[in-house]
Amino acid sequence: MVNVNGSSNNYAAAKLQGLEADLSLDDTEYQTGLSILFVGYILMQVPSNMLLNYMGRPSLYIGFFTCAWGLVSAVTSQVTNYGGIVACRFILGVVEAPFFCAILFYLSKWYTKRELAFRMSIFYSGSLLSGAFGNLIAAGILNGLRGHRGLSAWQWLYIIEGSITCAIGLVICFVLPDFPETWKLLSPEMRKVAQRRLAIEAGQADVDEGGSKSQFEGFKLAMTDVKTYVFALAYMCITGASGFQNFFPTLVQTLNLEETITLVLVAPPYLFMVVYSLCHSLASDKFEKRFWFFFYPIPITIIGFVIFMKTDGFGPRYFSFFLMVFVFAQNGTLYSWLASSIPRPPAKRAVGQSYFILCSIDQQANQNSLRILQLNWKQRFNLDPLHIY
Repeated sequence: MVNVNGSSNNYAAAKLQGLEADLSLDDTEYQTGLSILFVGYILMQVPSNMLLNYMGRPSLYIGFFTCAWGLVSAVTSQVTNYGGIVACRFILGVVEAPFFCAILFYLSKWYTKRELAFRMSIFYSGSLLSGAFGNLIAAGILNGLRGHRGLSAWQWLYIIEGSITCAIGLVICFVLPDFPETWKLLSPEMRKVAQRRLAIEAGQADVDEGGSKSQFEGFKLAMTDVKTYVFALAYMCITGASGFQNFFPTLVQTLNLEETITLVLVAPPYLFMVVYSLCHSLASDKFEKRFWFFFYPIPITIIGFVIFMKTDGFGPRYFSFFLMVFVFAQNGTLYSWLASSIPRPPAKRAVGQSYFILCSIDQQANQNSLRILQLNWKQRFNLDPLHIY
């Protein structure tokens, strides 16, 4: 649930609550603020996971960056111009980037490949809940805190969600177990059990040779493994198809309802997918299959897109949202598939899961989907194509 402060989601909701007008942003400046976040993401992905693997203390590492993430988000509420929002969004990308890839690597240090997909989906459900409850929080703020103490609704949104994230980060520092080989509260017997489970599965211990040299060797191994690029291509396709999440409130807005109802109706498709993706990944683990569980959501998502484009009625169009979100069911499957396909050494897996290639192509797909929407929005829906949330 630390993903309650999803940066794309609250930036989208903030625009609906007046951020663009208060900061006097034109369409290009708003888009720049949206995209600059990913620059920080790309710069931090690989060095972050390499540093985490070297330190071996995920409780402190993840907790620190979660607190930093929430603090920068809260400070964003005080920006007054274009330069301020761009600077905050860039820094937010830098401090937010370590979290996602670190959790993927962390889970792979504790669970076998028969357990990973379900755990990955539990983690990713935080992002889905962010899309759901982040907008519900925005709806409450829109009605209850607009103008309170002289602050706009979007400012309260950043303050509240940033404060929650900071609090969760502090809790993480004290309650999150470290890796099996570094967690001091783990008894020697249980440590051997945890390490042996992973060693039996892969045929070798889940440890590096030690020292900073092994981290750079892991980088080299990951970047010369063709599987890294295959998964990069797969993730590019997923992210390109799920780019609609950046402006999901706007898609719901085509139902022609008031602002608060629009934000509330964003939640059900996300909540549905939280439950479904957990069942989907649990079945993937049980049957020990990845390909078919990765493939079957694709035609369902395509059907959702077609229904949305070809219908105007409330029922069919809202139903299409529940089909479109099937693309998110693929994430847990792909994350676990990657971890089990690039298992050893840990330094190599850390780099692979930090999405060096994956992340750069991922964000390219995101930005391309936004540009495509801009070109077609006005013609299809007779709306300003720049109202992308």
